[in-house]
Amino acid sequence: MATVSVSVSDELKKRMDSMQETNWSAVARKAFESQLENSEKLKEFQKIVAKSKLTERDAREISDSINKAVMRHFLSLKE
Repeated sequence: MATVSVSVSDELKKRMDSMQETNWSAVARKAFESQLENSEKLKEFQKIVAKSKLTERDAREISDSINKAVMRHFLSLKE
């Protein structure tokens, strides 16, 4: 397994030291994994968007239309 060093402020280190029961390596590992997963999802999203022929205006009109339909639906439930 590889080792990674992380620098933190003295104040943060003091706070971390006060929680000795916490496995900070596991916390950091999960944060790294989460960030990588989010980055991969963002790259995939950017690939999809790059192929799209929708303009920002088109997307806004679709969004407005959906919002209005949802609002009408919930208002009809009140009646």
